[in-house]
Parts: sequence; structure tokens; C-alpha cells
Amino acid sequence: MRFLLFVVLICLFGCSPSNSQAQTKSNTSTLQQSDVKQINGYIDNFFKKYKTEGSSNAIDYIFSTNKITVDADNLKSKLDSIKIALGSFTGYSLITEKSIANGLALRSYLVKHENHPLRFTFVFYKPRDIWVLYKFLYDAEAADELTQSAKIYLIN
Repeated sequence: MRFLLFVVLICLFGCSPSNSQAQTKSNTSTLQQSDVKQINGYIDNFFKKYKTEGSSNAIDYIFSTNKITVDADNLKSKLDSIKIALGSFTGYSLITEKSIANGLALRSYLVKHENHPLRFTFVFYKPRDIWVLYKFLYDAEAADELTQSAKIYLIN
């Protein structure tokens, strides 16, 4: 009887759709190649401006992709106020990318500075034919989240 129960459990867990391959599948498979190219172009141009022209011009650029006027002055002043503490910009790396139904896409980046990292999160929306910035967020919580994820009760 125990052997039969063991075989049934092996079959149930072995055939489960939650295997590791299903969990690591790319979340951007719903996007067309042209969509990925357009979104990546926006982000590449944003970081070029961030490096050469500063955060204010980069924010103005990324918000210009959307016809709806957004008052980004508060966002720009907050980011400008912490740039001295951050140190100079040294680069960026993709943390994650996700998309939903070829209409909403998220890109999150680790933004490297001499003294402290930031995380920039871009959410793009495609109402018709062109992607527009829907939301832009930044924070300094990535290091804290990484530290928290190493807690022993969270480790598998």
C-alpha cells in the first residue's frame, strides 16, 4: 500500500505544470520583435540622455513618448536632489522584464552610480500602434530587498 501511495505521489509531482522550466519561461514572449525594439530604443535613449544630459532631460524625453501631459517637475527635482549622494552614473543592467497580452510591458533596471544603486522601473502601454510610457518609478530599495530575500526562512 505504501508503495502504491509513493508511486501516485511521484506521478502527481513529476507531472505538475509548476516544474522549473515552466517557471523560468520568458515573460516577454507575448511581444513582437518590433515592439521589443521600440521599447528598448526608448530605454537606450533615456540612459544616453541620463548619462550625457542629466536626469531632468532624460525624464523629459521618456515622458515625451506620451501625449498626455505629465507634470514631471516634482520627480525631476527629487531625483536631482539625491544625485550628489549617489555619485556619478556608471551604467545600468536589466533586472527583469515582463509583459501582458502585447499591450503592457515592464522593464526594471539596476542603475549604477559611484556610491549607491537605484532601481528604475518603466511601464509602457500600447493603446494602438505605438508604445508610450505609462509609468516611471525609481527607488533605492533593491539592495534591501536582496538582503531580505536571503533570510533563512525564505530560502528553499
